Amino acid sequence: MDWELTGKIIWGLCVVAWGIIRFRPNIKARKTKIATTKRPPIERFSMFASQLGLGIVPAIWVFTGFPKAFDHAIGPASIAIGTALFLFSLYLFRKTHKALGKMWSHSLDLRENHKLVTKGIYQKVRHPMYSAFWLWAVSPPFLLANWVAGLAGIVGFGTLYFLRVGQEEAMMEAEFGEEYRQYKARTKRIIPGIY
Repeated sequence: MDWELTGKIIWGLCVVAWGIIRFRPNIKARKTKIATTKRPPIERFSMFASQLGLGIVPAIWVFTGFPKAFDHAIGPASIAIGTALFLFSLYLFRKTHKALGKMWSHSLDLRENHKLVTKGIYQKVRHPMYSAFWLWAVSPPFLLANWVAGLAGIVGFGTLYFLRVGQEEAMMEAEFGEEYRQYKARTKRIIPGIY
């Protein structure tokens, strides 16, 4: 069996599934106006770094084979681990969008009449969307037989995460005050009970 091709196909199908999951919530969220937004240049840079690492760099390798010098062999165990990670990522991504509803935004935005979401998946962690993206970021090293394509998502999404999460929490605390501080005290950021 051609494990390299299998990994590419699974990666591609999962990326398409990710887009399908995000499509409807994106349309619904746009119907609710943004009341507060914080999009400084560092936010735009971090969004670009994440897109580059999670999608663009892997897609370049998948469709062109560049950079071939960093190719390596993968097998069925690697494909199984990568597939499981990406599928769990998709599951969390769907649960997160369902819980957020029209409060969802792809950037540092608060919608009109924004409500603090603490139900559903948000009872477990404060940032399950980031948990889903981290799972996406760690799946390509198992699915893609190229070190650059495989590790790009960890670097790209890691850049967004570490530049944004503190700003996002400060924004939520400024908006929701004690309610957010209490929520923060009883939940972890992305891994239940750990971090």
